[in-house]
Amino acid sequence: MNVHPELAGVLAGMAPRPDDPVADIEATRAGFKALMAPLMRPDDGAVLIEKAAVPGPDGNEIPVQILRPAGAGPGPLPAVLYIHGGGFSYGELDGPSPMARDVCTETGSLVVNVHYRLVPEHPFPAGFEDCYATLRWLAANADALGADPARIAVAGASAGGCLAAALCLAARDRGGPAIAFQTLLIPCLDDRLATPSSHRITDPRLTNRAKMRAMWDAYLPCGAVSPYAAPARADDLSGLPPAYVLTCGLDPLRDEGLDYARRLMEAGVPVEVKDVPGAWHLFEASAPGTDLARRTTRHWLTALYAALTS
Repeated sequence: MNVHPELAGVLAGMAPRPDDPVADIEATRAGFKALMAPLMRPDDGAVLIEKAAVPGPDGNEIPVQILRPAGAGPGPLPAVLYIHGGGFSYGELDGPSPMARDVCTETGSLVVNVHYRLVPEHPFPAGFEDCYATLRWLAANADALGADPARIAVAGASAGGCLAAALCLAARDRGGPAIAFQTLLIPCLDDRLATPSSHRITDPRLTNRAKMRAMWDAYLPCGAVSPYAAPARADDLSGLPPAYVLTCGLDPLRDEGLDYARRLMEAGVPVEVKDVPGAWHLFEASAPGTDLARRTTRHWLTALYAALTS
């Protein structure tokens, strides 16, 4: 593999991970929390955090965390629905994710960090419908929350990127709510796993095709696959919000992300694309101190800030 020079030492020290993260889901969830623990921020007063519960689509309650920049002015803030990744089955943390906090502090936005129902306990469409219900709640309560309903974006990484893209399709098809921008970070978009990159990345230390196959098998019930589950299956991408798409060179998802960006462009949707050669899926969590991780994070945050303030 053509590994980025800043990441070669990090990769050499990484251990193989199971090909089926769902097989022992409690161990996977604990392992992810341990990976993210060094990145969790102490309460430094920069972000005000409020917990709330959103009425769910099945009589359930959806836990959310509402993040506000401390010292924000009286005017309505742009708002971002941030959707965590983790193969639809893990990725939830005790506090707001570092990425959600970064969105709040670096873009000056109100951020709703949603804790949707997870696989394997709740396969599609449970998690997706939770996210859509939260989007509708955010738009309907924008005034009370101090958010600008004309500046609501969705953002997510990996499985969260899939859910963010699916929300844009659903909002278009279901008549709202209006979404101003979509930030799709290393998104998983296509359950067919037929791209060259999905076959090329086989290293067991990294997210690879075997892990993605296990994820999709757990997420999808039998039968036809909805575009709201795998957005790459959507025939029509016209009328969707402007997008930012981040991909990585050593990610099995790279080609499907680039393909989706190209199809958005062909449908007349403004798109900015950033590819990081020599980096793997969610490399920022493994190598947070590298210049490459900092530059990559800065790039997508800058694009999101520009979209919400232009």
